[in-house]
Formats: sequence, structure tokens, C-alpha cells
Amino acid sequence: MKSILAIYPGSFDPVTNGHLDLIERGTKMFDRLVVAVLQNLEKDPLFSVSERVAMLREATRPWPNVEVDIFDGLLVEYARRKKAQVILRGIRAISDYEYELQMALMNRKLEPGIETVFMMPAQAYSYLSSRLVKEIARLGGAVEGLVPTAVAERLKIKIS
Repeated sequence: MKSILAIYPGSFDPVTNGHLDLIERGTKMFDRLVVAVLQNLEKDPLFSVSERVAMLREATRPWPNVEVDIFDGLLVEYARRKKAQVILRGIRAISDYEYELQMALMNRKLEPGIETVFMMPAQAYSYLSSRLVKEIARLGGAVEGLVPTAVAERLKIKIS
């Protein structure tokens, strides 16, 4: 039987409980799941790539079939190098779907052998985004329950 490798790409700045919900469910669907942190030099992230990787490795420790990696450039090129068959993407709202559909169709054009699988987060995380978490933290709000405890602690340190 063929082993299925999926890639879950994103900036994860920072990783949220919504991301972890998709990761946990992805581990049940795919034999291996690579959580691929985008290194985008044009963005100005709150956390460095190495900090995001460290937070993800700590948060995904319970799942032995999860690997955390870094990529830049075209996602389909990275997926080819990893020999992945699937790209996993989360969709929270219609606005996400429109963007993600466009990206999935372009990825299919560039690499027809890689499928995109869309997953909706659990209802409890349907509103959650890294951008909102950072905004709440910057304004002094509580982020507990939105991100892993270790990430909440790192946010407090980073913002203060």
C-alpha cells in the first residue's frame, strides 16, 4: 500500500490552536504530515523562522508522523522535492475559499500529480487567525485557549 505524504504549509506566526486542530486531524488522514513554515523575506513576521519552527516542534511532539520543515519559493516545487502527494489547506470562511481555490488550481496547473485537500477547522477555531492572535496580544488581551501555553508565554515576552 502506498504511503501518503501531505504538506501543510503556512507562516504559522504564531501557531494557533486552529492550526493544531488541522494538524491533529491530518495525522489521522495521512501517513506523514510535513508542517512547512514559509520563509518569506517580504513579510515582517513577529517571530523568526527558527522561533516558529521551535514552537511548532514543541506543539506537534504528540504526533510521531509530523515533521516540521522550512521552505521558500514555490510550494509545488517544495512538494516535488519532498515527494508529497497532497497539500493540506485550512478554510475558515468564504473569503479563504476563494483565495485557496485559486491557489489550488494554479498548483494543479503547475503540478497535476499533487492534490489539494481543504479542511475546515473545528467550529471553536473557525474565527481564529495568527493575525488576530497577535493583535489581541499587542492590545494586552488574553490569548490563552487560542494558542498553546508555550506560545502564549512567548507572545507575552515578544510583545513586552
